[in-house]
Amino acid sequence: MPELPENASWRGRLNLRAILVAAGIKNLDEVLVIRHTFKEAGLLSPADATPEKVLAYTREQVIGAGKFPKEPPRWWLVFIADGRRRSRLFGAYENLGEAEAERTETLRFYDLVESDLLDALDGRLVIEWSADGINWAKRGAVAADFPVVEISDPGAVPFPGFDRVTLPFAQLREVVSDSRYAAWRTALGAVQGIYLIADSQTGRLYVGKADGSERILGRWRYYAETGHGGNVLLKDLLDTDPSRVEHFTWSLLRVFGSNTTQDVVDEAESHFKDTLLTKRFGYNAN
Repeated sequence: MPELPENASWRGRLNLRAILVAAGIKNLDEVLVIRHTFKEAGLLSPADATPEKVLAYTREQVIGAGKFPKEPPRWWLVFIADGRRRSRLFGAYENLGEAEAERTETLRFYDLVESDLLDALDGRLVIEWSADGINWAKRGAVAADFPVVEISDPGAVPFPGFDRVTLPFAQLREVVSDSRYAAWRTALGAVQGIYLIADSQTGRLYVGKADGSERILGRWRYYAETGHGGNVLLKDLLDTDPSRVEHFTWSLLRVFGSNTTQDVVDEAESHFKDTLLTKRFGYNAN
């Protein structure tokens, strides 16, 4: 998400309009802002606010409901009531149009897909809804003036333990740069080790090592930057098909303390290459 304008740095100046502009929305008519409250006919409680239930509840709309446009715009921003008028961003959806085959005498259903439009602010952005809270659906041009009352710090992601690390490429990039993953960087920056890259598209594997002062974190930073980490076969593969990196997953096979000698790490690497047959069937060239 683009950086917010400098003149939108405090509540008196920051409103939803500034957030939308920073996200690249130029036409506010393309936005619909929705506020869900907890009630018997719908989402009963915060426990019901799961991605599946919120999507199902949002895409179903009553035919003829005056507050909801018959032909709603492309982007839907869904907020959940977080107090009297406080409204916390749950997520954004792209409207692909009405699913006409599902229409009933009283209901329309819309084909909504999750969007990353404001994903950096999901659960963090809180706006103040207008006093007429009964109007739960607002056109973007109207909701744009709603003040932002809070953008909370992102929640820290706890490190799961070395034996439970499984990182697709997108998350690997977050681990090496996102403040939420500080605990991960501390842990991965303290150990040497043997790691595995698995290609879910073909099942082929690559065994690598991070030794000496490089540590796991230093080695994986290079993968986050390049996708291939300088490995010959992986580089050749990504030169031909750059999107293949989205099918890679990084995990750890064994970790060592900082004082472990290089020969011990080398022996472990050779063991896993032989055991997993990565020189014969995988991406290890040697």
